Amino acid sequence: MAEDIFLEPTTLWDFPKQSYGQNPKGDYKFNGVTPAGVIYNLIKRYTKEGDLIVDPMCGSGTTIDVCKEENRRVIGYDIFPTRQDIIQNDSRKIPLEDNSIDMVFIDSPYGDNIKYSENPNCIGKISCEKDEFYKELEKVAIEIKRILKKDKVVCWVIGDHWRKNSGFVPVGIKVYQMLEKHFKPVDVICLTRRNQTSNTLLWKQRAIKYNFYLRGHKYLFIMKKA
Repeated sequence: MAEDIFLEPTTLWDFPKQSYGQNPKGDYKFNGVTPAGVIYNLIKRYTKEGDLIVDPMCGSGTTIDVCKEENRRVIGYDIFPTRQDIIQNDSRKIPLEDNSIDMVFIDSPYGDNIKYSENPNCIGKISCEKDEFYKELEKVAIEIKRILKKDKVVCWVIGDHWRKNSGFVPVGIKVYQMLEKHFKPVDVICLTRRNQTSNTLLWKQRAIKYNFYLRGHKYLFIMKKA
């Protein structure tokens, strides 16, 4: 593992969407797409070939593509599947046995800031300003804990929220506090948001003029089932 040039040794990760390998992984146009290098780093550190990884909110399928290329078994679920190898399912009720999974990766909504799906039951249609949003995400966390094997990890990506009307909402901190009730912390990674739509001169000028900060990062919480 020490000789793998694609493994990131620090807690600051800055990956382009296609950050290793030759084959495309997921859909780079998908809202909130996870860079393939993030998932690659996690499965190389926390799993071995043949292990079973689950992504309960699989989006455009990046987790599936990375796992297959790295000889991991994988199940991808989504409430609004975008391709045939993603199983339609609500992440608040995962149809798997207790203590059966070697790692879970999840890049969840962090509010209703973008359109994640057409499904009316999507958690991404709930505002992060409401307690309901965190209660629904906790249902997902409880299901993840149930299916994970002892001493295995969940890797959870989440971002904060800022809007003119609501101001700053520390979504990441609130989700971390929720996860800590169910899991043991392993580490916190800062993911650079390289391809955010606000990364333009116009938005930078607005941020300075109106005295707010553009969201430049997401959190990656790595938690272990004790």
